[in-house]
Amino acid sequence: MRRDGWQAWAAAVAVVGLGIAAPSPQRPANALTAAEAGRHLGQVATVCGTVVTATYASRSRGQPTFLNLDKPYPNHIFTIVIWGEDRKKFGRPEVELFEKTVCVNGRIEQYQGRPEIVVHDPKQIGVIAPEGRTGPVARGR
Repeated sequence: MRRDGWQAWAAAVAVVGLGIAAPSPQRPANALTAAEAGRHLGQVATVCGTVVTATYASRSRGQPTFLNLDKPYPNHIFTIVIWGEDRKKFGRPEVELFEKTVCVNGRIEQYQGRPEIVVHDPKQIGVIAPEGRTGPVARGR
């Protein structure tokens, strides 16, 4: 997605709850699926999918949070990574975003053969509610 297109999408986003955004009712027209992301390494793009596994690795170096889209770990096909230094901006994403359909924007990189986007700002992640309607991020599970 072109940067100005992403900025327009982000500008339309309503920030909800812990600062994780709820986007426009539908995913961006040129968004990639989690399965397509690996063919776009090095590009800045929007990737959408459902968070099927979500883990806060509090005892690992860097205290990462991993949000896997569409296929669960260890067979994951795309991961959103939030490093511990940025985690306080996101609240508890492993709870708030689990089983939600999300879109994430950023540079698609590869780690151990799998595509990922490292996010630093909650505005990089938007939640798409069921039936395409927007809604607040759920509190707890």
